[in-house]
Amino acid sequence: MLNITIPATEQYDPVDEVFHNTKETQLTLEHSLVSISKWESRWCKPFLGTKKNDEETLDYIRCMTITKKVDPIIYICLSSDVIDQVNRYINLPMTATWFAKQDGPPSKEIITSELIYYWMTAFNIAYDCHTWHLNRLLTLIRVCNVKTNPPKKMSRQELIDRNRSLNEQRKNAANTKG
Repeated sequence: MLNITIPATEQYDPVDEVFHNTKETQLTLEHSLVSISKWESRWCKPFLGTKKNDEETLDYIRCMTITKKVDPIIYICLSSDVIDQVNRYINLPMTATWFAKQDGPPSKEIITSELIYYWMTAFNIAYDCHTWHLNRLLTLIRVCNVKTNPPKKMSRQELIDRNRSLNEQRKNAANTKG
């Protein structure tokens, strides 16, 4: 979760031609599958891998907000520093798990909240995890996928290359030509 403080401000609304005064507000935000589901249901497009305009970004911050009864004007008052802070939070890995290498070229599959819920179901991941930071949940899903799929067998050429390399190392260690 991310806690941010929005200072009290006075905002001019050019549409209604009035000034709005806001109180200092504490927002608690959560970048989770729940937040993404809310956003996707409003915008009817995938959240992941989609470029977002300013309106969509502010709406995602609304979807992330778990603080109750927030004045809607607050979101108009968000400074670029606050939005940068939110983006840094969204990009945090939130896990100590890392992967040595990519499993090949990135998938071209469009990932939506429903697909992530499917993965949770397929791997018997409790639905309570849908409130976890999204990157942590996706890491868990990736771990489940790696652990349930047997390691790929080496191709014939990979075996030949590996054996050739091992032979070279042994010849060098023994200081022989073979």
